[in-house]
Amino acid sequence: MDLLYCAACAALAAGKDILDVYLDPNSDFGIEKKADNSPLTIADKKAHERIMTYLTQTPYPVLSEEGKHMDYAVRKEWNTLWIVDPLDGTKEFIKKNGEFTVNIALVKEGVPVLGVIYVPVKEELYLAEEQLGAFKLQHIAPGSCPENLESLLAGACKLPMEQPEKNAFVVVASRSHLTPETQEYIEKMESLHEKVETRSSGSSIKICLVAEGAADVYPRFAPTMEWDTAAGHAIARAAGKNIWHTDLQSPLQYNKEDLLNPWFIVQ
Repeated sequence: MDLLYCAACAALAAGKDILDVYLDPNSDFGIEKKADNSPLTIADKKAHERIMTYLTQTPYPVLSEEGKHMDYAVRKEWNTLWIVDPLDGTKEFIKKNGEFTVNIALVKEGVPVLGVIYVPVKEELYLAEEQLGAFKLQHIAPGSCPENLESLLAGACKLPMEQPEKNAFVVVASRSHLTPETQEYIEKMESLHEKVETRSSGSSIKICLVAEGAADVYPRFAPTMEWDTAAGHAIARAAGKNIWHTDLQSPLQYNKEDLLNPWFIVQ
């Protein structure tokens, strides 16, 4: 089984389940509060269940935001695992601004080596594998999946993409989590570059914007979990970028005992 193809089909199928809820005029999204007070919707649950039907066909265990989290005593034995966020950007989903994604990553020895991010509303699919490279597909409908990886990649653009001539240094920031530290970082960039433009976006789309070359940097000085970044990290790595600790010396690691990420910078 081609793992990248499997993950892509899983993300596209989950995207359809999410949009079925998102576009249903009679749906109240079934919003609940999790233990950390973050929102959980029926779409999160449906997407998780759909993705599991695909990934359980592979040899590797799954760490999903919406699944059962095994004790570290068990997880630390997992040399290779899937890290999944079935619906990244639940707040954006509830706000109905379209800026939410499906995130699926394969992690080996703490390093994300394969990643898929699907943006259902925009019908955009990002996918990457470290030996193959990173790609973006547009106009790929939720629930669709070409017959094999070759046909899936036939219409893809390799990342980073050629950009129209940029006349500014572009910083991408969170739409829901703009902290004082982020503002301070932007001001620092303004002192280093002639012109700085700030773009706001939700979910893991921010990492994809850096990977594709539309943005130069994404600083994150607010909490995230491993499933928020693993897929984007794989895409960034395959596109020649990385997600660094704020010292810019070492990249983020995965399947840690504490699944909370440190602050980071994507560039």
